[in-house]
Amino acid sequence: GGTPSVAVVQESVCSGCDQCTIVCEVDAIVMYKMAMRSPLLNVESNQKAKIIRDACTGCRLCVLACPTDAITMIDR
Repeated sequence: GGTPSVAVVQESVCSGCDQCTIVCEVDAIVMYKMAMRSPLLNVESNQKAKIIRDACTGCRLCVLACPTDAITMIDR
């Protein structure tokens, strides 16, 4: 991508809700499964979002869509 910024997911904040993949127009976000850290924790989901940096256009739609504010923009 030619934009100066790219989206990044803070894994510990991501709830795995899948909203970002719905709004992403270039399919730059994938959901991946991860092991639960502890069965004692009340974890909403064991999937997390991952940004495909090369595909990300920096449009910020995912930042606006994320209900937990897990996605931020950083310099490429």
